Amino acid sequence: MNDPYTVLEVSSHASAAEIKAAYRRLVKQHHPDAGGDDQRMLALNAAWEVLGDQDRRRKFDRTRISPPAASRQPDLRRARSAHGRAVAADDALVEWLRRVYAPIDRMLGEVINPFPAQFKALSADPYDDELMEVFCNYLEASSRKMERVKTLFQSLPTPASARGFGLSVYHCLSEVEDALAELERYTMGYVDNYLHDGREMLREAKQRRKRLQDERRRLDIL
Repeated sequence: MNDPYTVLEVSSHASAAEIKAAYRRLVKQHHPDAGGDDQRMLALNAAWEVLGDQDRRRKFDRTRISPPAASRQPDLRRARSAHGRAVAADDALVEWLRRVYAPIDRMLGEVINPFPAQFKALSADPYDDELMEVFCNYLEASSRKMERVKTLFQSLPTPASARGFGLSVYHCLSEVEDALAELERYTMGYVDNYLHDGREMLREAKQRRKRLQDERRRLDIL
């Protein structure tokens, strides 16, 4: 078994808070969504199972030979440095989620969620001028909202610990943009394929948004 302290890059004298911070930092860094390695994730989880439980940690420590005090000093400095980096990374992630992801998620919902009702209303008679005008107004308002979404996404760099998550956000907003373009083409020529494709793209974007919301909650847990 690999030394769990080595795996989590902490000193054997690290506090519970320092161990938790190191675990969070490394999991975000090596998560598969961020291009991490599955074996590394297994090792991190195994180390956390030992050091994250006080009783198991005490039992492990009793079987482990502590290094001389002099040799522990570099470990302590590295642990403190790693802890400082972890805190800074967590702060950056919290700020990005609050200032970028949260409003983007809200605006995506304001575009995606009204579509079924808009589609149903238009389906009553696509050639009715009033119904089509209402549908076009929805598309125009949605396009303006997506311009704000793109500007917001570019306003703050995605933290390294959420790189995979940020990429999924980008794919979601791209799907919505493509869907709106297809629906706009439909209003110009009544070609059913455009309406069908736009509808399917929005359905996929809705599913992706739901997965992002689930992943967002996971980021809070770690």
